[in-house]
Amino acid sequence: MKLVRYGAPGQEKPGLIDANGQLRDLSSHVDDITGPTLSGQTLARLQALDPEGLPPVSGNQRMGPCVGNIGKFMCIGLNYSDHAAETGADIPEHPILFLKANSAISGPDDAVIIPRNATTVDYEVELGVVIGSTAKYVSEAAALKHVAGYCIVNDVSERTFQSKLTGQWTKGKSCDTFGPVGPWLVTADEIPDPQKLDMTLEVNGERRQTGNTATMIFTVAQIISHLSQLFTLHPGDVIATGTPPGVALGMKPEPVFLRPGDRMTLAIEGLGRQTQVLEADT
Repeated sequence: MKLVRYGAPGQEKPGLIDANGQLRDLSSHVDDITGPTLSGQTLARLQALDPEGLPPVSGNQRMGPCVGNIGKFMCIGLNYSDHAAETGADIPEHPILFLKANSAISGPDDAVIIPRNATTVDYEVELGVVIGSTAKYVSEAAALKHVAGYCIVNDVSERTFQSKLTGQWTKGKSCDTFGPVGPWLVTADEIPDPQKLDMTLEVNGERRQTGNTATMIFTVAQIISHLSQLFTLHPGDVIATGTPPGVALGMKPEPVFLRPGDRMTLAIEGLGRQTQVLEADT
């Protein structure tokens, strides 16, 4: 099942994409796609619906973030062995965690705004994991039972803010619009193995990133288990699980960072596609 939130920012309605790609409205069944909606009981109820009996939505609709009222927006750094190598970083012993401010969250095709004084804006296609049930001290074997579904996340980054402004990576990761999420939340039953997904990112039609979740250093199950030993994961929390090689920061001989007018196109197998155009903040 592909769940979506569509409409103007702050006024999104819940919907789903049927087998023919038609957007259908879910407003008569749930108020929104949020943590409470992601319980196994509610998802089972929605999956039992006949999509053809739901009202079709016409027109070119904006897709909002596929999860509303996200609780924690967590990100795992340097989680692909080939990406760590391109940045010259050591393989981490444990998952590297940083948080992305919720004010960075935006729709999958919304414009990405380059902040004032930013000159090193970068892109990162990532598999997003959406928690569906409370996870505390869970084992790796049980971890995936707590996943409601998966989505695409673009972990947009300002590298100077991230590494040279003294402090945590969060500074360069949390600028407004630096967290596109969606277009769909694909329920876990449609993704039997999250460690076998192809992923790509293009800038202005040029392939920059090509990878597969098989090269993650820490698997989705390992990440969930590890984080759950530290704090409780709640329904509606989102984890961005790292990026494959090809980011601007790792380009040789010189990085080619994003500029106003550039277009990013991201895709992950089974999870759809995002497209964002860069704009300068005025």
